[in-house]
Formats: sequence, structure tokens, C-alpha cells
Amino acid sequence: MSFLRTITRTSGLLRPLANVRAPTAVYARWISTELRERLDKDIKSNDVVLFMKGTPDAPMCGFSRATVQIMQVQGVDFTEKVNAFNVLEDEELRQGIKEYSEWPTIPQVYIKGEFVGGCDILLNMHQSGDLEDLLVKSEIIPPEEEE
Repeated sequence: MSFLRTITRTSGLLRPLANVRAPTAVYARWISTELRERLDKDIKSNDVVLFMKGTPDAPMCGFSRATVQIMQVQGVDFTEKVNAFNVLEDEELRQGIKEYSEWPTIPQVYIKGEFVGGCDILLNMHQSGDLEDLLVKSEIIPPEEEE
């Protein structure tokens, strides 16, 4: 056995202690009551709510663009069914929506008042067929007619 292996096995000085952890930063930022009420109202009063970077016509990030494209492929009518918010226009909204949903990234999608997820979740749901099922069940899109 090598000298270094012998020393590290027998000496407590050279081995790291199992229960020692680096201190972690703990912080909390609370969204204002006004913003929470505004988000509650907006999310619950619309069929589909999309918090994104940019607008559906001009997305400002690839994930927001992909989210819009997924919803368009599913047949979601953006003029009647979707209320989209550009978080780049309002820094309080940009940070507040992350705290509201406890989801760290944007875009964020809500359907019938329920948080669905971001681009990655929407993509997985689209690929599995779960997104279409949810949109039909929520009466956002009509069911496909059987031939």
C-alpha cells in the first residue's frame, strides 16, 4: 500500500470530515401583496397565461420562441385564448413570477389557473401527447374528429 493511501486511511487530519459542509446562503425575497394579487387575478381570469421574454409575435429568447411554437402546433388561438406578458418590460414582474410559481426560469405557462411549467415541461408534454390532452380537457382546443 502506498504511503499516501496509508496516511489518509489512518490519519484523521488528512481525511475530510463527513459532516462538514460549506455554508449555504439563505435568503428570501417576498413579492409585494399588490403583485401577488395582480398575478392571481391575471392567471385565474384567462384560459392560458404565458410569461415570456418578448411577445408571441416577436419572442426575445429561444425558449420563449419554442414555447409559442409548441402551442401554435397544438392549435392554441393566441388572439382569443392566450394572455401573454413580456417580463422584459417589467423587472418586478420578471422576478416576482419566479417567486410566485417557485419556478426559476422563464417562460412559464398557466392553463386554467394552474401552473404547467416552462419550455422543457411543455416540450415533454407535447411529445408524449399529454399537452394535447390537457388542452382538450381544458377546452382550449377542440378534440380531433375521428374519421
